[in-house]
Amino acid sequence: MRSEPLVLGIETSCDETAIGIVRGRTLLANVISSSVEEHARFGGVVPEIASRAHLEAMPGVLKQALIDAKISLNDLDAIAVTAGPGLIGALVVGTSSAQGLAIGLGKPLYGVNHLSAHIAVDSLNSDHKLEPAIALLVSGGHSSILQVNNLTQDVKTLGSTIDDAAGEAFDKVARILDLPFPGGPSIDSAAQSGNEKAIEFPRGLTLAKDLIDHKFDFSFSGLKTAVARYLQKVPNYARADVAASFQEAVVDVLLLKTIAAAKESGIESVIIAGGVAANSRLRELAQVRFEAAKLQLRIPPRSLCTDNGAMVAALGSLAVTRGIAPSAGGLSADSASGITRPIF
Repeated sequence: MRSEPLVLGIETSCDETAIGIVRGRTLLANVISSSVEEHARFGGVVPEIASRAHLEAMPGVLKQALIDAKISLNDLDAIAVTAGPGLIGALVVGTSSAQGLAIGLGKPLYGVNHLSAHIAVDSLNSDHKLEPAIALLVSGGHSSILQVNNLTQDVKTLGSTIDDAAGEAFDKVARILDLPFPGGPSIDSAAQSGNEKAIEFPRGLTLAKDLIDHKFDFSFSGLKTAVARYLQKVPNYARADVAASFQEAVVDVLLLKTIAAAKESGIESVIIAGGVAANSRLRELAQVRFEAAKLQLRIPPRSLCTDNGAMVAALGSLAVTRGIAPSAGGLSADSASGITRPIF
């Protein structure tokens, strides 16, 4: 196996059919077909629609990725695929496709953890040291603070959400504000003309008594309820101010707890990853607060924050480079897998 393996990554955990190709830590292709418009009228992702969309999009996405990378399937050294967590039907489309390619081409197959893959995207187009690091992983289904000792073998959860994930809270608040799905970009856009200090919404699990048992955990359900009650109390509310104030409450807690985790661990490098990492206020405020805290911030380009195949290929490439054994034959999708198993 060459020192810079050529790896194709397949991602189908939710509503994006995505394929990325990397050579070592260099990104060659990243093609995404999203079915989000098909889900918008339902206000959320419908698993059956997502699975069907993956089946329809997979051949075209694969073809375009190979064209963009200027390679053929036979050039590949390995194939990686998201094996979990995610929607089970959607995952099965990806794992079945990957296994078919691996068997047909005689290439090793790596089932990778979707959460670890979001962090692995930090390795692309750079040569910086990857570990140790603290990672803030924020998306529609996950909000966690992780200690990354070894991205392919040793990732420890320091804290996670006890109810709604940050992205889920964005979707729910967008719905009650009559903003379109997905809620993250909609609230981010609405907040641009709002005053983030207009309304003092609660910061979940930040009181002294909460920090005893939930030092690095998150809770956004109460914040969502506070927004709903405010709208009932103030019928002539300014939507931009509500969006900006809600967004500020989420971002404030995310950064407060992540900085605390980094300080306690003594680890100076922090990665922010996941779909919510594309949020403009999170990116802006993180720069300010991490500089003040004398911490090194690493955050992917917006195009690599949401679900994508490049992150899957990146983690697969790291696994190959570090001599991790390929996944066993008959790789199974695991919709509820945690972060403790980066490679399946």
